[in-house]
Amino acid sequence: MATDDSPGEGPGGEGSLPLRVAVIIGSTREGRIGDVVGRWFMERARNRSELDLAVLDLADFDFPVHYPERATDQMTEFTEEIAKAEAFVVVTPEYNRSFPASLKQAIDFAYEEWQTKPVAFVSYGHGSAGLYAVEQLRSVFTELHTVTLRNGVALDFLRQPLEEHSGDTGRDRSVGLMLDQLGWWGWALREARAVRPYVS
Repeated sequence: MATDDSPGEGPGGEGSLPLRVAVIIGSTREGRIGDVVGRWFMERARNRSELDLAVLDLADFDFPVHYPERATDQMTEFTEEIAKAEAFVVVTPEYNRSFPASLKQAIDFAYEEWQTKPVAFVSYGHGSAGLYAVEQLRSVFTELHTVTLRNGVALDFLRQPLEEHSGDTGRDRSVGLMLDQLGWWGWALREARAVRPYVS
């Protein structure tokens, strides 16, 4: 899938543009902490001038309960945001060893818009730190022709409440490493899309 992006040279390269990253908050439950986790992540990511970060909170969208024959305005708005982004960070909880239905619904609204872009994960839970959810999301995003990152950020609230993660330099390093890898893949795939169309 070709784009009209000019090939970037990576962070600091002459003529390179910031990488457009969509941070997707996957939980829509009342009483959720997904938005809090999203803010925690953004506090650590927003100083990366080479990244143009935008939050897509699924709780802000009014998606239909039943999949309609024609896309609604909200579905179209979400899909257009996915198309504009060049990389993704998915913030997800773990529900019963999987990820939220709200997140799967939103993912399925788009197809080509996801292709040839990297996806990173910030997961949270009690005990497993959301890693079962990430394991299943990797399979879903592989089907959508994305590149999922090996390194992510996993928060275990059973062992350490969120407020205690604020001073955790180890977690901060994990965020930094993940964003370094996301940037590498994001610019590499931007350049690849500009050189030749992707065949799916």
